[in-house]
Amino acid sequence: MSTLEESIQISVDGVDIAGTFVTPGTLIPGVLFVHGWGGSQSQYLSRARDVAALGCVCLTFDLRGHALTKRQFATVSRANNLQDLLTAYDTLVHRRHVDPAAIAVVGSSYGGYLAAILTSLRPVKWLALRAPALYIDSGWESPKLQLHQDQDLRTYRQRLVLASENRALQAVQTFGGDIMLIESEQDTIIPRTVLSSYREAATHARSLTYRCLDGADHGLTQEGDQRAYTKVLVAWLKEMIHGARRGVVVSPEHEPAAHPETPPLSR
Repeated sequence: MSTLEESIQISVDGVDIAGTFVTPGTLIPGVLFVHGWGGSQSQYLSRARDVAALGCVCLTFDLRGHALTKRQFATVSRANNLQDLLTAYDTLVHRRHVDPAAIAVVGSSYGGYLAAILTSLRPVKWLALRAPALYIDSGWESPKLQLHQDQDLRTYRQRLVLASENRALQAVQTFGGDIMLIESEQDTIIPRTVLSSYREAATHARSLTYRCLDGADHGLTQEGDQRAYTKVLVAWLKEMIHGARRGVVVSPEHEPAAHPETPPLSR
């Protein structure tokens, strides 16, 4: 593997000593995690650590209206939260050593819905959606909490929605990367028809993987369901990332032989 070297000066006791940073010469993938409505980044920190072990830079964050900004819970809109996601994405891709052409976005429920829309606004290579929600396009600037009063979402989600009718599905339809859809078998909030709408919309995806978590509810309230989701997600990302790396040929570089360690003159 190629490497990059950067000479630095280390100040100690008023004297500068020379040092050299040696880092991988190849860029590494970035993975962005988007939590659901009413959740927080803490739900994804453990998974982010598992994914980072694959050789990725991961970013979790709190959407406005959650965690430290919970006071905005009743007023924050989809427009606000999409801007949060765009800003988090830009923060990730500008992180040193992150490959902007190898970005994965992982979203659950409301976060999955926003992640789908993100693909129409920013380059994304891999998209993993667990129980992604669907909302009617109208009321985009209205408080998200108000949508359940203004829109008959239960009826809307019970039918197959065409990509031409929904902004998130339109984004999925034009997305050319790899997609994984994950269903919770006992989900009473996001019915299977919503997953079918996403699945039918993914007509231009490079690949489509579908998994169902047996016996799981929407919030993955059982610890075993949490482990099952992590296992499925990490396995898929590992396959995607390692597959992408196998497709890149790095020319070997000539490296001078290392000098032997000089033995001390005295002990």
